[in-house]
Amino acid sequence: MKKRFLSVLLTGTLALSLTACGAAKEAAPAAEPAAETAEATEAAAPEGDTITLGLIGPMTGSLAVYGTHIQSGAELAIEQINADGGVKIGDKAYMLTTEVKDDQGDSTECLNSINALVSDGISLVIGSATSGCTSAITSVANSEGVCLITPSGTSDSLTTTMDYVFRTCFKDSFQGELAAKYAKDEGFSKIGIVYCSADTYSAGLRDAFTAAAGKLGLEIVAEESVASMAEVDYSNQFNKMVSAGAELVFTPFYYDVMGPYLVPQARQAGFSGVLLGADGVDNTETTIPDGMDLSVYNDVLFVNHYATELATSDVSSKFVTTYTDKYGETPNNFDALGYDAVLVYKAAMEKAGSADGAAVQAALADTSVVYDCASGTFSFDETGTPIKTGVLVGYSYEAGASEVTKTAIKVLSVE
Repeated sequence: MKKRFLSVLLTGTLALSLTACGAAKEAAPAAEPAAETAEATEAAAPEGDTITLGLIGPMTGSLAVYGTHIQSGAELAIEQINADGGVKIGDKAYMLTTEVKDDQGDSTECLNSINALVSDGISLVIGSATSGCTSAITSVANSEGVCLITPSGTSDSLTTTMDYVFRTCFKDSFQGELAAKYAKDEGFSKIGIVYCSADTYSAGLRDAFTAAAGKLGLEIVAEESVASMAEVDYSNQFNKMVSAGAELVFTPFYYDVMGPYLVPQARQAGFSGVLLGADGVDNTETTIPDGMDLSVYNDVLFVNHYATELATSDVSSKFVTTYTDKYGETPNNFDALGYDAVLVYKAAMEKAGSADGAAVQAALADTSVVYDCASGTFSFDETGTPIKTGVLVGYSYEAGASEVTKTAIKVLSVE
């Protein structure tokens, strides 16, 4: 049985203001998209009384925690939208539904999934969860005129121009900057890096962190890599971190590596410093092996998009409460980002007066629109990436406890 965890807020350290994602607010008047007339709206409206959103993610396999939580957040948003009367297009309201495809965390399966959705006439898609899978389908989205919002694909290369690809998460270069800024602000003078050279997510974060560290004057005393995210032995890499005297090691891996392999082996090698990762580290607590010495997870930190403890307004608290009531657990980062993707689509469809992919894309491309969401208040930049702050989260263990604690520590900014 996997270890459960407690979420604890370090009071006084958090200042991020969050509200639940509702209708978008416009910061300034924006050009109206095409198809504003009643005739055009009627022509672009979906047939029947429902609008189907495609949803692609790893619903099975080693990364299933990502996909299933994105789905949970998205379905909660759909349930709330439908209960409030649906999406208003012209003088008619439409209910939302989803067509879910399991990409198993595999790029080929992800490509098959979006092709199947396109064949079914779906032009608004949420997905996928990982950068590698999402990168396999961006060209299809652009060539077919299908809007694609990835909740958690953070690779910079996914959104480089204002095309059909958007996201509700921040991007890797920003995560890398936040992580390096934290290391600088906390006074770490000797930094190590262990990453996967063959993985889009891990290598991209390594590049971003290294670039930011150079600008901030941080000394990288050792850097080691593995050739596959399926690697289970990190002993040699951390022996070298210890030999180099690293005080903090940047570890951009996913939770299914961190929990059972990387963290225990780093400690076994004698590394007692901070292990600092990015958003993929979230959910590490679900992969801690039975019987593990839980003290090894002290000082395991990661940059993230969202922390439940920050949901302090009435509407954002409602998101947490309704999620907990529906699923019997508190929402995590991926729940919030999936939730936000649906509500961004709702706002864009209502702004466009259409559920057509091209019209929705034009609405999303309006960078003056401000979205108040579960993961924060943001506008899209010129590439379709939100302009956000981040949050630092960490794991800790107290002697005698039966579980590790996941704690929201503070808001992170590059300012």
